[in-house]
Amino acid sequence: MALAANRIQARLDAEFARIGDQGPVAEAMAFASRGGKRLRGFLVLESARLHGVDPAQAEYAAASVECLHAYSLVHDDLPCMDDDDLRRGLPTVHRKWDEGIAVLVGDALQTLAFELLTRPEMAADPARRVDLLASLAEASGIEGMVLGQAQDIAAETAGRALTLEEITALQANKTGALIRWSAEAGARLAGADPAALTRYSTALGLAFQIADDILDVEGDAEAAGKRLRKDEAAGKATFVSLLGLEGARNRARTLVEDAETALAPYGAQAETLREAARFVISRRH
Repeated sequence: MALAANRIQARLDAEFARIGDQGPVAEAMAFASRGGKRLRGFLVLESARLHGVDPAQAEYAAASVECLHAYSLVHDDLPCMDDDDLRRGLPTVHRKWDEGIAVLVGDALQTLAFELLTRPEMAADPARRVDLLASLAEASGIEGMVLGQAQDIAAETAGRALTLEEITALQANKTGALIRWSAEAGARLAGADPAALTRYSTALGLAFQIADDILDVEGDAEAAGKRLRKDEAAGKATFVSLLGLEGARNRARTLVEDAETALAPYGAQAETLREAARFVISRRH
């Protein structure tokens, strides 16, 4: 995963060098998109490798989804959302700069994400680029990530704890949609059927969120680089509150097994993706 992170960072560094000194928004864009696990970008690069796509092409899609993810975090941290002071162990953008800059940074990272998918260096065939653009728009908008965030806000506003079924649907949108797109991207770049990767990433995305809920309860804030136990303080239902710690762990393990099974068509070539699924529920931050 470290090699993927380095490649993605190099692509992003090149993009910010191209943008140049455009004031605090450009500076904050680079700041906000630095660091993190790079899981989504890694999934793009690894699924591309499975389908024989040159990593020099796939890195544009990997950088794109990392920009999209970074934008969502910048906006999620705002006072009107989660009102967080720390992200990845550093001040959130609205704390380091201000709220207006944070809104613009999120907007600019989102548009950069889609611009990256238009590059002919990523795919010579315009139909492949359009497919990635359209599918990312769906995954990140009102049919995906934004819908999940809206469902989360609505539940909090209503003061009603969600059921297990409702939380599963919410997280499939809020967290899972971008993870699914990332895993499917390599197949889409190759013009191949992404069905096996869709099954893999659907299970992976839910396991990732359950692991997050577990870490929110028993993790270390310094290692996580952000405030923990905020869901419990807000009285929000989580996989842990509904299943208990051991029940949540068991559910996450089962999902990882499902994810590994989905990769059967790729045989031993998909071992790195299997390792990624196991990492998702063993990580400490």
